[in-house]
Amino acid sequence: MRVLVIEDNPVLRANLELLFAGQGIDSRFAADGLSGLQEALAEPPDVLVLDLGLPGLDGMRVCEQLRARSDRHVPVLMLTARDALEDKLAGFRSGADDYLVKPFAGAELVARCVALSQRHRAGTPHLLTVGSLSIDRRSNLVQRHGQTLVLHHTALQLLLLLAEAWPRTLTRSELVERLWGASPPESDPLRTHLYTLRQVLDKPFPVPLLKTVHGVGFRLEADT
Repeated sequence: MRVLVIEDNPVLRANLELLFAGQGIDSRFAADGLSGLQEALAEPPDVLVLDLGLPGLDGMRVCEQLRARSDRHVPVLMLTARDALEDKLAGFRSGADDYLVKPFAGAELVARCVALSQRHRAGTPHLLTVGSLSIDRRSNLVQRHGQTLVLHHTALQLLLLLAEAWPRTLTRSELVERLWGASPPESDPLRTHLYTLRQVLDKPFPVPLLKTVHGVGFRLEADT
């Protein structure tokens, strides 16, 4: 799970970083509304934890802009000291999925983030299709033109990321972060796994699915 926290209090940011790291959750942070919104749009997290009293662009506006401009639904948990019913209702009207009042228990925040990420995936189909490619996420069965493709763990995870993002292009840094979190290997393992994936996914077939978008990243391109 990848969590983006938009919070201007440096002490709380540090505490949340420790909390999420202790649970094995990959967390990123922004200190103001505008930069946080830009990051959420550029690399959508699995859950956005959003303060309301932010400099530049407050949390309500961030949520509204995210809902208007994002190409997917990003679960939003508003984390704020505003405990009045009117504030909570305003938060939900702006597009929030959940609302937690400060002070809060760290275990509850983590539990709510996990629940939001799972709820967001609840309506996602098990079968992904991109052109001649099909991926069954329950069985990890990958087929192209009806032919079963055998992929080891990392290459399969890489293909799943690309298929779930399709037709969007994923940047190299986004793929590395999603595959290895905040501690990627010192070498360049992505190059190796891309090569391995291409050997299985594209080499046996006349039309490649995996495309390099020069200067941007990588994406799948439907062949039918």
